[in-house]
Amino acid sequence: MTSKRKAPTGILGFPTAPLNESGNIDEKALAINIDYLIREGLSSIFIACGSGEFHAISRLEYQRMVEVAIETTDGRVPVYTGVGGNIKDAIELLRLSEDLGADGYLILPPYLVNGEQEGLYNYYKTIIQTSELNAILYNRDNAIVNLNTLQRLVDQFPQIVALKDGHGDMELNLELVQTIGNRLEWLNGMPFAEITMPAYANIGYSAYSSAMSNYMPHISKMFYDALLEGNEALVSEIYINVLLPINRIRKARKGYAVSLIKAGMEIQGFPVANTVRPPCIPVESGHYQELKKIIVSALEKYPVTSEQTTNL
Repeated sequence: MTSKRKAPTGILGFPTAPLNESGNIDEKALAINIDYLIREGLSSIFIACGSGEFHAISRLEYQRMVEVAIETTDGRVPVYTGVGGNIKDAIELLRLSEDLGADGYLILPPYLVNGEQEGLYNYYKTIIQTSELNAILYNRDNAIVNLNTLQRLVDQFPQIVALKDGHGDMELNLELVQTIGNRLEWLNGMPFAEITMPAYANIGYSAYSSAMSNYMPHISKMFYDALLEGNEALVSEIYINVLLPINRIRKARKGYAVSLIKAGMEIQGFPVANTVRPPCIPVESGHYQELKKIIVSALEKYPVTSEQTTNL
């Protein structure tokens, strides 16, 4: 891949869609979220994707979120947008992203329908041929491409720079990585990706999307560095003290993969209320207090050093 076609690696930043008291996007809070992720060393910004409530924002809100991301990032890291769902909407959002100056885009699953492999091939083909921007495919839910489909797409479109996996079929992942190799970057997009990253790293996945980085990025980095360096004791310690306790809360309610991020950010003092749009639900009081205890304990065990930035 050329530098232009190089996909983000390392820890990927997925900002939220912070809402104000009126239920509208809080652009100032969004800019703070994005700037914080960049200052904490995350490699890229993925705006208006799953964590950014792509499913629940209007076209105008989408545009403003992308504009805020590009303005705030100011060329420091690449900006990728989320496109997908209705095929016509996906193309329009891609064109808008390109016009606004995004570096690439993540293709989210098509709306509702479970298509055959040929249908998925044509879904991706129709979107990708619209633009020269870098494209990242996303194996998740009703959009799981097999080896043959992925090979056809990457042979035809140099724009495809990576595949993000949120499905968790490790047999399929091994087949894809071993066959296609370094033609693509391989990104772990499982919910709370730190939990599965040891398994993914062992088969060639170079990056992951980190929800926890929105409120404890220094621990995400500490964990990832320990994983890469083979520090099994520290990896296990962070699992026991931080990751597994938070993951138990995440699995307690559907939609917590989104709302738990905002709860963690609010606990850490960010101007982000524990508020999400339906069908997601905010983190309930009991779980909120559990999360707060975990965060307080984690920060006592793994304090932010003087070399690391503060949240605001």
